[in-house]
Amino acid sequence: MAIKFQYNKTSLTNLGKQLKVRERALPTLKNKESALRVSVIAAKAESERLQRELEQALQAYDYMAGLWNEFEPGLISVKDVELAIVKVAGVRTPELRQVIYDVKPFDAFAKPMWYSEGVAILKKLAQLGIESEVFAEKSRILEFQRKKTTQKVNLYEKVQIPGYQEAIRKIKRFMEDEENLSKASQKIVKNRHQQEEEEEEA
Repeated sequence: MAIKFQYNKTSLTNLGKQLKVRERALPTLKNKESALRVSVIAAKAESERLQRELEQALQAYDYMAGLWNEFEPGLISVKDVELAIVKVAGVRTPELRQVIYDVKPFDAFAKPMWYSEGVAILKKLAQLGIESEVFAEKSRILEFQRKKTTQKVNLYEKVQIPGYQEAIRKIKRFMEDEENLSKASQKIVKNRHQQEEEEEEA
């Protein structure tokens, strides 16, 4: 990215301001990037842990496989999922507040004894699955923001800051050369005047 500038004091001042903004922002961006990196790892790990827990729970209830045939389809369903927005390193991410279930009424005396336990089991399995999905989504959002932050860090660190520093150097060098030329030309003019005055006197 070529930085546009002019060889004057105004441009030098503007470039100096832009450079300071980026130099001040860089440590904050680096901290944000590392915080996001840690949060991504934590969210992924939690999603995987919940997924494993769900798989283990499904295996644990495998012995009931035959009983599920007696279970009334549609007896329990997920009515709503309440999410909250939580900021992680300045990034808005979802957090599960609660899962609201819709359980159709059933006659506990007419149905098998395990029906109530079956409802509780299904609630637990649904909770694990939904929570795992929320953490997976959280991880995806954080990873996307981490990549964007990394790009910005690289842009500032490898492109813009060196670019502004180089532009400032060029302007300063140009202005110094201009000043030296001006002084040299003034000296020449002064010497010429002195010579003319000396020639007039002679």
